[in-house]
Amino acid sequence: MLLWGLVAKQIRRWQAYRRTVLELSQLDDRTLADINVTRGEIVHVARQAAAAA
Repeated sequence: MLLWGLVAKQIRRWQAYRRTVLELSQLDDRTLADINVTRGEIVHVARQAAAAA
């Protein structure tokens, strides 16, 4: 049972990562600047979102 819990957690983290990358990638540079994120930071922000999921 513990194994399934770990797998489910990893899936949730991966989904949070992908969702964050996709959503931020669709924003234009001006909107990203409004939220203090550059294109180069998208992966880092997505990793933080995944870790919090």
